[in-house]
Amino acid sequence: MLSFIRLFTAAIFIIFMTLFALVYCIFTPRNPKHVYFFCRWFNQIQKIVGLRVETRGVENADNVGNSVYISNHQSVFDFVTDPGMLRPRTVTIGKKSLLWVPFFGQLYWITGNILLDRENKSKARNTIQQVAEAIRNRNLSVWMYPEGTRSKGRGLLPFKTGAFRMAIEAGVPIVPMCTSTTHNKIDLNRRDNGIAITEMLAPIDVTQFKNARELADHCHTLMAEKIAELDVEVERFAMSKVEVPAKTN
Repeated sequence: MLSFIRLFTAAIFIIFMTLFALVYCIFTPRNPKHVYFFCRWFNQIQKIVGLRVETRGVENADNVGNSVYISNHQSVFDFVTDPGMLRPRTVTIGKKSLLWVPFFGQLYWITGNILLDRENKSKARNTIQQVAEAIRNRNLSVWMYPEGTRSKGRGLLPFKTGAFRMAIEAGVPIVPMCTSTTHNKIDLNRRDNGIAITEMLAPIDVTQFKNARELADHCHTLMAEKIAELDVEVERFAMSKVEVPAKTN
């Protein structure tokens, strides 16, 4: 019953946000500033889900200018854990198929995010070049999931090189962002789903690497280590919430 109430509430929230966005963005559709504004609202979904998200390290993005942000991609619950990390004038890059997700897809598009046709390799390469140019010329940052798909409990998957080629071509830093594991941690029928931790790491100078693959592998190592640390911390928090039965004589 609790699961139904939460899903229904979240659906109403997303529908309302989409209708509001269509009105709010009508005179300035696809302006990058809209993504940050609506992510502040989306950050409230964690309350519906019963999850507390602790966000750390956002000061690492201060004074670094335009960047390519990368994050681990776990499940649909990324939309619950990740919005609080997004910085102003940052847009995300998602699959073109997102456009056909009722309400959310239209909200995603009109607020200025970029839809990438990954099935068309040549078109995807052109898009990477165009986005790199936009980063340089339009005071823009982008957020990508370099795994290219949701991991669904398989750990941090190998990285594709698109985000890293984009950063190299644009001449901007890569900023890794890590979220503790949420697979099998969130039960919509459970009142309290504990905590998740998201942490932004220090920017990485892309000029220090020979190519995109070397840069991707370095970021993968850093993120895998940090996610493991966050998972240990979340587990310790969960254990501290469990009452130890009193001994009986």
